[in-house]
Amino acid sequence: MGRAPTTPREVEATLRELGVRPSRRLGQSFLWDAFAADAEAALAATDPGTPVVEIGGGLGILTEALLRRGVGPLVIVERDPRLVTHLRRLVAGRARVVHGDALTYRFEGVGVVVGNLPFSIATPLLLRLFAARVPRVVALIQKEVARRFAAGPGSKAYGRLSLVACLYGTPELFRTVPSTAFTPQPEVDGQILVHTGRADPLPVPSVEGFELVVRLLFGQRRKKLANLLPRVVGDPQRAAELARSARWPDDWQGRRPESLPPEAYFRMATALAAAEGGRSPGPAP
Repeated sequence: MGRAPTTPREVEATLRELGVRPSRRLGQSFLWDAFAADAEAALAATDPGTPVVEIGGGLGILTEALLRRGVGPLVIVERDPRLVTHLRRLVAGRARVVHGDALTYRFEGVGVVVGNLPFSIATPLLLRLFAARVPRVVALIQKEVARRFAAGPGSKAYGRLSLVACLYGTPELFRTVPSTAFTPQPEVDGQILVHTGRADPLPVPSVEGFELVVRLLFGQRRKKLANLLPRVVGDPQRAAELARSARWPDDWQGRRPESLPPEAYFRMATALAAAEGGRSPGPAP
């Protein structure tokens, strides 16, 4: 059965044995720090019997931490067939290993998704998990990206990713994991992001309409909303009417997009949908 490697030298030796050469282009690095893996597993631990999916089992250090905590039933989704073979030997019937791609895997009925995500696919994968309404997501990703998802109003990192994360639930930042905890060592640190999904309905009538409004307004975030909103909705008078309907602050015209909280954008998307009769908004011609 063996065990997962827990030092850089052990990681390198195991990769050579398996014939795996990590792709820097894909941001492929392997965590070897058992303390970081256990911190991640602790955040993923839930009621016994809750279905858990681990994305990208790799060499198995997080898998072992999850199994030690009694998480499961556990399914590990791994894309590389050589790593699939390695993981099946490692778990020896204690979990199910699926050869597949997390970007196409169906997450219906899953209670928790956890994983050390390749930095190259972390953003699209997390957005997919949020849209799938996964109740809890625990992900070790690039620190800068994690902070974009969890940023609040007034922050330079606050933008589309923050708003989409809040649309689907509550994002929180946890332990920072230094680049030295991975082999090969990436150029940036990682951080654990936890997203708790909404149990109630989404606060907008159309996700597509909401995302379009956010993308248009934050596309020129240095400009003030007095210049941006009329371009989205057609004219200054209509912008003022919608701002009142969305209960935006009286001084909204002098503000920039990052100054408003997520709820203000939820209300604007709702007001726009009502005004458009359900049609998605778009920039003025």
